[in-house]
Amino acid sequence: MSLNANLIKELREKSGAGIVDCKNALMQNENDIDKSIDWLRKKGLSVAAKKSGRVAAEGLVGVHINNHQACLIEINSETDFVSRNEQFQKFVNDCSKIATTTDGDLDSLLKSKFIESDNTVEDELTKNIATIGENLKIRRIEKITLDGPGSLVSYVHNSVSENLGKIAVILSLKSNANKNSLENIGKKIAMHIAASNPISLNLDGLDPKIVNKEKQVLIEQAISSGKPKDIAEKMVEGRIRKFCEEVVLLEQTFVIDGKTKIKDVLKQYSSELGTEVTIDSFKMLILGQGIEVEEKDFAAEVAATANQ
Repeated sequence: MSLNANLIKELREKSGAGIVDCKNALMQNENDIDKSIDWLRKKGLSVAAKKSGRVAAEGLVGVHINNHQACLIEINSETDFVSRNEQFQKFVNDCSKIATTTDGDLDSLLKSKFIESDNTVEDELTKNIATIGENLKIRRIEKITLDGPGSLVSYVHNSVSENLGKIAVILSLKSNANKNSLENIGKKIAMHIAASNPISLNLDGLDPKIVNKEKQVLIEQAISSGKPKDIAEKMVEGRIRKFCEEVVLLEQTFVIDGKTKIKDVLKQYSSELGTEVTIDSFKMLILGQGIEVEEKDFAAEVAATANQ
């Protein structure tokens, strides 16, 4: 089977494994990246469980809250220098405001009218590409809506300007408590989300496929270390519980105090305020997550290794 240098490069970046191990993984799994990552993890050669891919894109993430609508938007540029450009920052801010009026779909945003202009957002994007001198891309949008009493809260990490930065979180809290109290609570939980990167609000919302995949990898690891299959299956039960505690927001340990689960933090706040406080939903964007920058000398390195 022939090996593609770009596939080896991609697998290496996503798994953190060495070139030779990536080459073997692809050969064993018919050039399937996902199967190769699992194969490497089972062999103990990959750190993919903690890594979603190399993050290397530039630009900004913007956030805007408008009454009961909150929106995140990521707009990428070629260099970090552009993120300090006032024209680019204004463009990101304006796009985040417009996005709150759409259904959260990129095509809908691109076709929307720009602020105080007859141009569409797509027209303004093209205009900014020409004037700033770099390729720009509106990559993704996340939006949440608050139905009923409560508050929408945002948090921006590594902020370069108001509502603009490298990581942004929006959070919807449902409660009859006063807005100031909810914003104080929400800001702390949003900071926690930015630090802990949960993938689900609660256990019921966690994709069973993710859990089953993790379970199979852990079982294979135990079997590879010499444990019988029935023992291996029992061993991983505790590790699966720990996995869920790491990726489910309500089960995570609050980073601010380092000991209380988020679900218990909410109970404490509810008791103090005399009314229930719950998290309805949250969204987070990390700038450039999952985008890789080409390494121009890597193909030659892979080609030399593949021919050994």
